[in-house]
Amino acid sequence: MTKIFVLILYLLLAASGFVNCSVEKEKIGIFELKKGHLTLKVTNWGASILSLLLPDNNGKLGDVVLGYDSVKDYTNDSTYFGATVGRVANRIGGAQFTLNGIHYKLVANEGNNTLHGGSRGFSDVLWKVKRYHREGPTPSITFSYHSVDGEEGFPGDLLVTVSYILTGKNELAIIMKGKALNKPTPVNLANHAYWNLGGQNSGNILNEVVQIFGSKITVVDSNLIPTGKFASVKGTAYDFLKPQSVGSRINQLAETKGYDINYVLDGEKGQKIKVAAIVHDKKSGRVMELYTNAPGLQFYTGNYVKDVKGKGGYVYQAHAGLCLETQAFPDSVNHPNFPSTIVTPEKPYKHYMLFKFSTKAHY
Repeated sequence: MTKIFVLILYLLLAASGFVNCSVEKEKIGIFELKKGHLTLKVTNWGASILSLLLPDNNGKLGDVVLGYDSVKDYTNDSTYFGATVGRVANRIGGAQFTLNGIHYKLVANEGNNTLHGGSRGFSDVLWKVKRYHREGPTPSITFSYHSVDGEEGFPGDLLVTVSYILTGKNELAIIMKGKALNKPTPVNLANHAYWNLGGQNSGNILNEVVQIFGSKITVVDSNLIPTGKFASVKGTAYDFLKPQSVGSRINQLAETKGYDINYVLDGEKGQKIKVAAIVHDKKSGRVMELYTNAPGLQFYTGNYVKDVKGKGGYVYQAHAGLCLETQAFPDSVNHPNFPSTIVTPEKPYKHYMLFKFSTKAHY
């Protein structure tokens, strides 16, 4: 873990030094990063991942991220394919919260609740391209967005950046930063890529084997809003402490049609970077390891994806991909016992993710 933390610190320094290319007049574009056998395509619409090409155990390349053929389709997307979601990812109960004695009413976009920042969250805006270094030892791109005071009901001006960096062999780092410019505000950014290690057009992910390093979940009500309580996963359908196929117990979750729950990630106190999850697709041999500094991981299995025309005309259905969204706990602004998501001018926001891809299973 120490080596991983050192690597992340190096990435931070490296990312801040790339001033290779800037875009003066913003328009929706596609940007490619390539290193070895790994090719990543992203767009400044929603700072989104469009595709990620990886070799399987026979060396055959495949795209492991769900999405669309045209970047324009992302502007009308309701699934959050590959997007950066915020200002506050996940749900805020009642679309409201109180901070420093001031009550804030947000835009409700999922019943009476706020989901992924509101009706026009960070996934539905055009980000600026701050830096772009297409090739070299650590290809990278950094997007930035200035969220104004009152946007979707949130207080204060907020400047955020998202960096995608290819490093090592078949590794992707995502670094998210946020700086409150004048008022305290909640911030919780997440990447909403739908992964299918068998390939985006290979069918469902029910046979993919998942291990999640979280021994507790945040208990939710019928609207998926946390109650403030925690529950052990042991012996339940949520138990992925040992590798399990996604479909092995998914039928026990009929109410939500699959997984859509936040895990409390394990790790030693004071640990900066920890392993969050490992996914293995036995047919292709592809393995994905995910490391983060975030306290939580939302595991979602695309339960309500239906008849979505994706890349190459392939039609996605329920469970076509899985999301592993490292983040703060949902509805943290309304639960003082949850880790705080409040960012101030003196206390910036930093969220790290490291994805390591291989064809070597860990069991």
